[in-house]
Amino acid sequence: MSSALPAVGAVAEPSTDSTRFLISDLCAELEAYLGPGQIHEIYRAYLFGAEAHEGQTRKTGEPYIYHPLAVARTMGEMRMDHKAIVAAILHDVMEDTQTSKERIRTEFGEEVADLVDGVSKLTHLSFSSKAEAQAENFRKMMLAITQDIRVILIKLADRLHNMRTLGVMRPDKRRRIAAETLEIYAPIAQRLGMNRVRRELERLGFAAMYPHRFAVLEEAVQRARGHRREPMQKIEASITQRMESAGIEARIFGREKGLYSIYQKMREKRHSFREVMDVFAVRIVVADVDGCYRALGVVHNLYKPVPGRFKDYIAIPKSNGYQSLHTVLFGPHGSPIEVQIRSGEMDRVAQSGIAAHWQYKAGDDLAMTAQTRAREWLKDVLEIQDNVGSSIEFLENVKVDLFPEEVYTFTPAGEIMVLPRGATPVDFAYAVHSDVGNHCVAAKVDRQLAPLSARLQSGQTVEIVTAKGARPNPAWLSFVATGKARSSIRHCLKSLQADEAMVLGRRLLERALGTLGQSLGQVSPARMNEVLDALKLADVDALLVDIGLGNRMATLVARQLVDQESLPAEDVCDSTGAVLAVKGTEGLVVNYGRCCRPIPGDPIIGLLSAGRGLVVHRENCRNVAEQRERAGRTVALEWSNEPGAEFAVSVRAQTANRRGALAEMAAVIADHGSNIEHISFNEGDGHTTAMTFTLTVHDRRHLAQIMRSLRRLNDVLRVQRNKG
Repeated sequence: MSSALPAVGAVAEPSTDSTRFLISDLCAELEAYLGPGQIHEIYRAYLFGAEAHEGQTRKTGEPYIYHPLAVARTMGEMRMDHKAIVAAILHDVMEDTQTSKERIRTEFGEEVADLVDGVSKLTHLSFSSKAEAQAENFRKMMLAITQDIRVILIKLADRLHNMRTLGVMRPDKRRRIAAETLEIYAPIAQRLGMNRVRRELERLGFAAMYPHRFAVLEEAVQRARGHRREPMQKIEASITQRMESAGIEARIFGREKGLYSIYQKMREKRHSFREVMDVFAVRIVVADVDGCYRALGVVHNLYKPVPGRFKDYIAIPKSNGYQSLHTVLFGPHGSPIEVQIRSGEMDRVAQSGIAAHWQYKAGDDLAMTAQTRAREWLKDVLEIQDNVGSSIEFLENVKVDLFPEEVYTFTPAGEIMVLPRGATPVDFAYAVHSDVGNHCVAAKVDRQLAPLSARLQSGQTVEIVTAKGARPNPAWLSFVATGKARSSIRHCLKSLQADEAMVLGRRLLERALGTLGQSLGQVSPARMNEVLDALKLADVDALLVDIGLGNRMATLVARQLVDQESLPAEDVCDSTGAVLAVKGTEGLVVNYGRCCRPIPGDPIIGLLSAGRGLVVHRENCRNVAEQRERAGRTVALEWSNEPGAEFAVSVRAQTANRRGALAEMAAVIADHGSNIEHISFNEGDGHTTAMTFTLTVHDRRHLAQIMRSLRRLNDVLRVQRNKG
């Protein structure tokens, strides 16, 4: 490698060629805030990277080293430290060249090597699909970010330059990269408060994803801008005059919405272009927090505020550290005016987010707040990683958390909990702590009991009621809004299912061994190890879980354990020997067939279903007939003497088509202590209606009592239980 370095401090003049950004241009720009020794290190990284990428070109035809230089330039504009800029220059050498992490560590130190490794994709592993490769690379990057947040800043700068030069790619690849940018990288930039980067990523992504829509919308905005110039100038002049009269120093300027924001609002809220563009937006930047509230009073005296549209993000900052006062005013001729009021520090953090921390370190409380909140989010990301199995599941759960809108709720002690819009008390419980979520049984919202699926609103106080023996309900997955809640519920359910599968698997295996005159305790350790090796299982617990989940037949495993594999299947069929007793409280690995809905008192049989465990059916269920021929898949069952649960059953009633008939039937069902879970109607000839109820009952006797009472009603013509 060449060692010809410029004299420290004697940096060449910036290039006059506007189409190319050279190392001399970068060094000249970095002199504004870095020392000579640090710039020398960056130049050395450039020589290292140029040699590593020698002979490589980009799709644009230019030498590859121009791309790392452009990424480093963006990092310099963020005023990042010199090690982050060194890593930006080297960010592709591990991925695209033969350079190893050890070589980078030797040349530039551990810190730079870890940053480069965090940004690099996994190239030495094979994946079953592009989606899996993308998800695994995303997981690797996110885990690297939790160690050093500068990884994501380099990645965002890298993505920004790639998007700026996306035009040379094939149309299909352009759309794929644009979609990934809009779905992942722009939301991450917003989540970290980096609005300037987010806006450019959105604009470039929108242009690449929907070029025709972008062009039409851009032309419409240009036309509208001309019509808006004069009224906008009048609004700014009026506000400026009032601020001067009040003695408030302020910078006042119009704020334009991004094209992608306009497009999203038109699509999601079904607004016309005129409705979106009929809103004037103004930003007022003052000296300090006191000036923000004084300025708010001035604009509210100038134009009337729209009720319910004021938001104080200074007292309660957004989760990414964003602070500002937002209000909407009735402007001239009734046109709304959206006003943002913030201090200079708040404005800087609003544009740069966590990057502001490196720009102004000393005594910079706002930048530190943005950094702290980013780390809190990354802590949740780590918890999601611990709870999920696949990288695709991890990606989906993190995507859920990249939300644009938030609600601000409170604990009974007054602590603020920031959640995504659409969050429920279950999301709140998991935000407090995973254990609180896992043991949640009820919730109080503003001191009133509320459904766990209720959508929370800003300003509400939420109290979670827990119980020691409670556990997550699988139905929660249908309404929770946060990735943390979703991953925690799935993780807990998987653990519970494994524990319950182990218990059921032991019962099934003991029963199968009993038909052979053996028990699990009589199997020698040597024979057990032989069978485990043959089945490629780690231990006995894994074997029992596999049996309980229906992935292996207990009869075949029993024959292997007693070395009777040659015995005909019919000699050890599961229909012989002792039967299993079912209580109804076995949990996730004992399910009840929806086709026949068995209840205590019905003759029953079990079917082993791979991955689900034991499915209980009525013996005369038509879905059981074909399974009876498959040895080892059926299990003889009986009901426990004291079933410990309520069971769903389907009842069909034909009634006269008269007002009030349903109310009478519902009252009878309630009087018998039953609950209606679902009801459907099928109108017949206009004079009668067929109703199908899904009821909860204790057993056949309870069902018979309900059906007798229903038949006594004058309008009820027929009542019968649905057959499987």
